[in-house]
Amino acid sequence: MSQDTSVLSDTAPLDLRLSEEELEATREHIVSFVQGVVDDADAEGAVIGLSGGIDSTTTAAVAVEALGADRVHGLVMPSEVNTDENMSDAERVAERLEIEYDVVDINPIAEAFFEAYPSATENRMATGNVRVRVRGVLNYFVANHENRIVLGTGNRSEALTGYFTKYGDQAVDCNPIGGLYKQQVRQLAAALGLPRDLVMKTPSAEMWLGQTDEEEMGLDYDTLDAVLALHVDGPLSKAATVRELGVEPAHVDRVVDLYERSAHKRRMPPAPELPWR
Repeated sequence: MSQDTSVLSDTAPLDLRLSEEELEATREHIVSFVQGVVDDADAEGAVIGLSGGIDSTTTAAVAVEALGADRVHGLVMPSEVNTDENMSDAERVAERLEIEYDVVDINPIAEAFFEAYPSATENRMATGNVRVRVRGVLNYFVANHENRIVLGTGNRSEALTGYFTKYGDQAVDCNPIGGLYKQQVRQLAAALGLPRDLVMKTPSAEMWLGQTDEEEMGLDYDTLDAVLALHVDGPLSKAATVRELGVEPAHVDRVVDLYERSAHKRRMPPAPELPWR
């Protein structure tokens, strides 16, 4: 398996790419993991929401490797805030991987929520989260009907910073690429032979028009990954991380703030400890 070094920006503060041996072992492990989750659930296969982005594309490719194209069902779920380019890319991925897919317009479903409670429609985050949660419901609707599991598309960078919708895109049965930083997802995607324009595509959750992940988070993914790896996941202090990466202290503070404020998303809903237990 050859590595595509072009998946790493020249300005990346830290190279987190895996060795060829590590990458091959990771690929095999993820494939085996998907097979195991499906087998343990006694399921017929998997459903995955396709956005046209790198994460869902990589997850779909791994799922096909694990299960075969005939056992993977893709859902392309556009709304009024999704670009035609991304929806076209989502369909291109499904056709490239030769998986069955359906296009489901979520606008009428989302609009039903907005009409039911119109006073919340001026809140961009609230309306964006409705769209994401509608997609989650549709994923499970199809999965239940076809006795399949729902594959999530989240990566480690998103999980640690809370860059996902609670009970939305993380309402899934498993996250095959959930242990990989964004930089490593790109590397795996390149190794899987996915088109370069998808591997290097600007990430966007498309919760509203013009949204990009990096603009909303306030820093690029290469910097985010580096701070997560050295400071949040790793042992370095803030000062040591700043020296090692040559980044602004505010960048480290921003990552830590995202991590701490999203802690509730990584835990089960709390319940009180009862005195008689």
